[in-house]
Amino acid sequence: MSRTDLIADSFTIIRNATMAHKENADVPASNTIKSILDILKREKYIDNFKLIEDQKQGILRIYLRYISGKSAIRNIKRISKPGLRVYVKRDEIPFVLRGRGLAIISTSKGIVVDKEARELGVGGEVIGYIW
Repeated sequence: MSRTDLIADSFTIIRNATMAHKENADVPASNTIKSILDILKREKYIDNFKLIEDQKQGILRIYLRYISGKSAIRNIKRISKPGLRVYVKRDEIPFVLRGRGLAIISTSKGIVVDKEARELGVGGEVIGYIW
């Protein structure tokens, strides 16, 4: 089965796993997904992730984080889609839940969160929101 939007599929897998209170979730591996998972681990939305080699592209196993029985990820949402890309300038970077959430942005400096993009003074494509 071919996938047209691997990021949206991964976000859906993570969202479904958190709603079902699973300990981990498996998503297809890609460098973009690894960068997003690095951000989620650094911001303490997930505990860890690791690459599981298979004979194809590989699988990323995500170990989800729960705080007193509730998921650290309340919601994860894809913003820029293949049919409608969403770009922002450096002075239009959105605040998610008045700063309590994260906007993941693909910039010329790599994939960063909204706070880092403001510090670097760059805009880019808004990949998604997480809170």
